Amino acid sequence: MKTFDYIVVGAGSAGCVLAARLSEAGRHSVLLVEAGGADTNPLIHIPMGYPRLFADTAINWAYESEPEPGLQGRTLFQPRGKVLGGTSSINGMVYIRGQREDYDAWAEQGCVGWDWQSVLPYFRKAEDQVRGADDTHGVGGPLPVTEPAYVWPIAKTFLEACRQSGLSANADFNGPSQEGYGLYQSTIRRGRRMSAAASYLAPARHRHNLKIRTRALVTRVVVEDRRARGIEYRLGAELRRANALREVILAGGAFNSPQLLLLSGIGPAGEIRSHNLPVVCDCPDVGRNLQDHFQTSLIYRCGQGRTLNDFARSPIRQGIALARYLTTGGGPLAANGLATAAFVRSRPDLTRPDLNLYINPGSAAKRGRDGVAPDAFSGFTMSPVHMTPKARGSVRLRSAEPHDAPSISFGFLQHEDDIAALVSGMRWIRRLAAQPCWAPWRIEEVAPGPHIEGDQDLVSDLRGRAFSNMHAAGTCRMGADSGSVVDLALRVRGIEALRVVDASVMPRLINGNTNAPTIMIAEKAADMIRNSV
Repeated sequence: MKTFDYIVVGAGSAGCVLAARLSEAGRHSVLLVEAGGADTNPLIHIPMGYPRLFADTAINWAYESEPEPGLQGRTLFQPRGKVLGGTSSINGMVYIRGQREDYDAWAEQGCVGWDWQSVLPYFRKAEDQVRGADDTHGVGGPLPVTEPAYVWPIAKTFLEACRQSGLSANADFNGPSQEGYGLYQSTIRRGRRMSAAASYLAPARHRHNLKIRTRALVTRVVVEDRRARGIEYRLGAELRRANALREVILAGGAFNSPQLLLLSGIGPAGEIRSHNLPVVCDCPDVGRNLQDHFQTSLIYRCGQGRTLNDFARSPIRQGIALARYLTTGGGPLAANGLATAAFVRSRPDLTRPDLNLYINPGSAAKRGRDGVAPDAFSGFTMSPVHMTPKARGSVRLRSAEPHDAPSISFGFLQHEDDIAALVSGMRWIRRLAAQPCWAPWRIEEVAPGPHIEGDQDLVSDLRGRAFSNMHAAGTCRMGADSGSVVDLALRVRGIEALRVVDASVMPRLINGNTNAPTIMIAEKAADMIRNSV
């Protein structure tokens, strides 16, 4: 087949949802095109395998940002999934929806129909909540949402530190309020990662009306008479074309969707011409409005020898854990290690939390293009994440060659409010570390170190060590205004039969991990598309 009703570009979180939902009635043919391969690497499916996937270029785009002026010219490594399931096949599997105020704010900015009450049914539709159904949660959906299968002892101490510091317990970060401390839920079932490919695509992949084309890099959207007619893609050395009778839907994420629009001549006219590409539609906001959460880490040495670092250096412990995992499906390999967290306010005058504090039971001597390497000592990490950044960046073309990575600039730490929030976050972590419950662990701050105390010293440390939380969004902004990239039905302005459905359409980043909201966006978009027929 060369002609399909719908062509979905990108088999990540949104693309898998769209392919499954648009093909489920059997009336329409769907082509799903993915630049990566199948999700056959066993480390994808073992929850604690994901640190090994951090820089694996066989399944990871492994992007790098441009030098960041606010970070002493450092570049930031950006893992993104290049495999069925996209980044949901390599991420930390944390299930967070964000705050209801996030979506109400979208509606206040003009995105009518995207308020909390309008999006909640799609969160519930997607979800198979282990706790059961209620007004907020659903059961029977494709995406399992479960409790941690294993909580490291040091993570339990983190919860006690939160209690001793005066924070309130929160039984459900996705409930009425996000504030407080508690357990993360995750997208893991019976010791296996439930990516969008495993949850949505696997049950659908044998349908007669769904074609999945892997290792196919889409080079442009074919637009004729201001209408998307199909795509061109490279399969090996061969350039092919597929035609769309109804729509082409881009689901490449916050980096690749704007890149493909630009390669197709849709975006700022001056930038497109600078790469000797024809301008199809002058849309100045394509690639702008890039947002991401920003975080730093406080690393602690401890005296008990019961951290992830100790596990990573011990073949015996790993062997025991693997045997337990293979025989029972439980133990440390069956969980993501990110089990406990807190949501707090950086300032008392704020009406809702803007900081996410969490503990990692290990610490990394390095993390980047060469992978993740644990520190040589028994150690762990506590991190503050700023969830309401005012920094805005961009995604631009590096060249007219589709194989080249896009040019990514974040603009981190160039706004005083962002700096102040993270300094507050570092002090929050130190407040937790000072609680009496840590005494048996005999902890010692290694980085930035207790001698880094004044605000200016903390800011200098942020500029030298802080890093992206890898929740990029916003580069194909949705809005009711003429300057937005897509309208409220996620249709690209100025081009018929072309939509963008992924995290890039978020007008403002939500307060939490982006996987669950991206799946929600795709569920809602699938209904919009089917109802437009």
